Amino acid sequence: MANEIPDLECQERAGTGKGAARAARRAHMVPGVVFGGDADPLAIQIPYNVLLKRLKAGRFKSTLFNLKVEGHDDVRVICRDVQRDVVKDLPTHFDLMRLRRTSKINLYIPVEFINEEECVGLKRGGVLTVVRAEVELIVTAGDIPEKLTVDLTGKAIGDVIHISDVTLPEGAKPTIDRDFVIANISAPSGLKAADDEAEGEEAEEAAAE
Repeated sequence: MANEIPDLECQERAGTGKGAARAARRAHMVPGVVFGGDADPLAIQIPYNVLLKRLKAGRFKSTLFNLKVEGHDDVRVICRDVQRDVVKDLPTHFDLMRLRRTSKINLYIPVEFINEEECVGLKRGGVLTVVRAEVELIVTAGDIPEKLTVDLTGKAIGDVIHISDVTLPEGAKPTIDRDFVIANISAPSGLKAADDEAEGEEAEEAAAE
């Protein structure tokens, strides 16, 4: 999945401490630091608007990034903290942690549904109801899956697909312990109404007998 990891382009920041951080903010930059990974901490900064856009997109703290800083080797990082202004709730500082290939991290992995044309329930007019379009997994940084695949072949109306029905990558496991639902094949509203009506008639006949 190396090609799928988004780049996070930052600049090396001159100086550390409150004065340097204030100077970065005056230049419409958000100061930050990269730590961990058997290397010295690196003071960085990112354009304010770029970080704000990333934060609004969601899951900034659970996305693996390929950090690019001019003059330094690219490295995989994950955000560990974003400090915000207590009044305006706007970012004032961020912390990134370097990851080894063996590091364990929590990431949201998208779910892909395949072989819809082989799904009996969909052929009968059923509807695929997706409960979770992505699943949070604990994964190894060096072996992150691009997606989870659910095969709909043979699935009938009324079938429910749980996380236990999905083949997970080796070493990966969900952050939720229970066997939660990924999707189900539900009856179309017209068919459901007809079924309910038939059940009602059968109940009336049984009562009459």
